[in-house]
Amino acid sequence: MPRLFIPPLLRPFCAGEEEVIVEGATVLEAVQSLEQQHPGVMERLCPEGTLRSGMSVTVDQNVTPRGLAQKVSPESEIHFLPAIGGG
Repeated sequence: MPRLFIPPLLRPFCAGEEEVIVEGATVLEAVQSLEQQHPGVMERLCPEGTLRSGMSVTVDQNVTPRGLAQKVSPESEIHFLPAIGGG
C-alpha cells in the first residue's frame, strides 16, 4: 500500500507520525484513507476538496500537475511540499 509522508505542520494532527501506510489508487483516495486514520487532517490539507493553495504533491519523487487526481501504485511514496514558484 502507498506510503504518505505527513508534512511537519500536520504531524500534531496525526499523533506525531511522519509517515502512514494508506489505501487508494489516487492521491485523493490516499488522503481520504489518511482522514479515516486521523480525522480532521483532510480539511487542513485539502480544504473544499482541493489541494491547499501553495502546496504541491509528489508521487515517487515526481512533482505532479495532476494533484489529487494523480494515480498511485501500492509501492508509491506520496509527499506534500510547499509549491515553488519562479520566473
